[in-house]
Amino acid sequence: MISDISDISISSRVSAVNPTRYRSVETSTPQSDHELILAVREGELDALGELFERHHGPLFGFLTKLTNDRSAAEDITQIVFQRILKYRHTYRDEGRFATWMYHLARRCAVDHYRKTQRTPTATDPADLQHHADDQPNAGDKAIASDDHKILHHALNRLDRDDREILLLSRFQELSFSEIASILECSIGAAKVRAHRALRQLRDIYFQMQKENLT
Repeated sequence: MISDISDISISSRVSAVNPTRYRSVETSTPQSDHELILAVREGELDALGELFERHHGPLFGFLTKLTNDRSAAEDITQIVFQRILKYRHTYRDEGRFATWMYHLARRCAVDHYRKTQRTPTATDPADLQHHADDQPNAGDKAIASDDHKILHHALNRLDRDDREILLLSRFQELSFSEIASILECSIGAAKVRAHRALRQLRDIYFQMQKENLT
């Protein structure tokens, strides 16, 4: 059982945890994230291993897209799970673990870039693109490649907050209720911000597309 939370290396500690320990004895079905974090909160700290296995991949992907820096994303992911362990007693029974985790993640990202005095830039926004034809020919592929580059640069021009809400809603597929909790705003405000960010991305994209044609 994990007993020391100072200078802890989450990735090395959880690798030794046996996730099958956290299964319902009667049904052999996996416990929910909520049940696992409650176990962590009550002192069953090894349950964090199962949460790490479930969420470190998506979390790392989100942070990589947000920061465009894999090394920074690795460091921040580590810090997030350190803080989950350190602040486990602040988790509320009515909450959802993923929402709480991404709330911690965005704070960790802000802290990281405040210390390094750097501004994160967007990464590959391929998942924001939706093509009607899933089997384009060679010409269509060339056009799509150009459009993809333009979209990439357009996403880079968004403010960090606008890029963040698009990542949460489009990549992580969180509900607006969850996003509102993460951003500490109302659901209506989250929807407005997401709509505004998408509109700004579209406007920047089309403007850059026109400039590319001239």
